[in-house]
Amino acid sequence: MNGEPFCYGSRLTVRQLLEMRRSGYGLSRILTDNPELRWLGIAFAFCYAADHPERYAEFLAADGSLVGPRFTGAEAAGLPEELRRPGIVVDVGAAAPAAT
Repeated sequence: MNGEPFCYGSRLTVRQLLEMRRSGYGLSRILTDNPELRWLGIAFAFCYAADHPERYAEFLAADGSLVGPRFTGAEAAGLPEELRRPGIVVDVGAAAPAAT
């Protein structure tokens, strides 16, 4: 993929996912349009992008969050705690409570 990280099991790159998100695609639409993807892989891709701001600066807001729709609290409920990053993966006010 010309050196661009991609989602396992697909030919969709992290950059393409971010472009969809910036265009307003939410999780359900991304999954509907790309059934080979999994929600966990999408969350990992969003975290990867946030952890590499030098590569994905055009997708980051001034506060460091990623631009575009995020997972809702319900969508994020099954994610591992380390992936439930507010502003990156999950809506800031919708973070699911940690499992006990």
